[in-house]
Amino acid sequence: MSVLIVIPARYASTRYPGKPLVELTGANGDRLTLIERSWRAACAVQGVDRVVVATDDDRIQTAAHGFGAEVVMTSQSCANGTERCAEAHAALGGGYEVVVNLQGDAPLTPHWFIEDLVAGLRAAPGMGLATPVLQCDGETLNSLLSDRAAGRVGGTTAVFGRDHSGLYFSKEVIPFCAEHFEGAAPTPVYHHVGVYAYRPDALADYPSWPVGPLEQLEGLEQLRFLENDRKILCVEVEARGREFWELNNPEDVARIEAMMMKMGEN
Repeated sequence: MSVLIVIPARYASTRYPGKPLVELTGANGDRLTLIERSWRAACAVQGVDRVVVATDDDRIQTAAHGFGAEVVMTSQSCANGTERCAEAHAALGGGYEVVVNLQGDAPLTPHWFIEDLVAGLRAAPGMGLATPVLQCDGETLNSLLSDRAAGRVGGTTAVFGRDHSGLYFSKEVIPFCAEHFEGAAPTPVYHHVGVYAYRPDALADYPSWPVGPLEQLEGLEQLRFLENDRKILCVEVEARGREFWELNNPEDVARIEAMMMKMGEN
């Protein structure tokens, strides 16, 4: 199956304007922008035919061209990354069997997350969309809870059924868990990794659906699929000793840089 990775990036982020061009310092001292680090993560994925950055901003286009990325300019009317991916796929003439949305705020996404995601979608022909979930250890769960207690959105959590169909995704920490966990102890909470793999028909349908109340309340684009009775396959991925976090707030810069230093990520 032919695979396209699209990295949607917009400058006018509500919570963190200019986020794609924020520089992160790696373990070797190199300072690279968030969008370049996300592009490098995409280029490390095996079995991919093409990687493009999709944006509506000339500053991001210029930066992306500067490090060698292919750029597709999309309209400012795209409400989220999924709509931007749909527009980019159409602009490229379509024809890809799987379109991966690697959001530009996830530079620590390991290549096997995306490889496992694509494999999971291939093995589930009845599904139009798949997304990774990562079981939280105590340290990650406590970080999520601390962010919420401080009024920050530190990540998204997911709950799913026995067939791994997504039941709900939330910026709150779900499910509620009265037990306290520490360190590397496994927990019943799953961190949603902000990557999606779509079949082209599901992706093409998405922009035609109105924004529903759950998407509006949570600000989570994947809820539009659930609100239109489309199943989402949750593919459980393994950390393999790596730490994962997305850049949602300015406070996350230091956290991600510390993770890169600890893992030797340049």
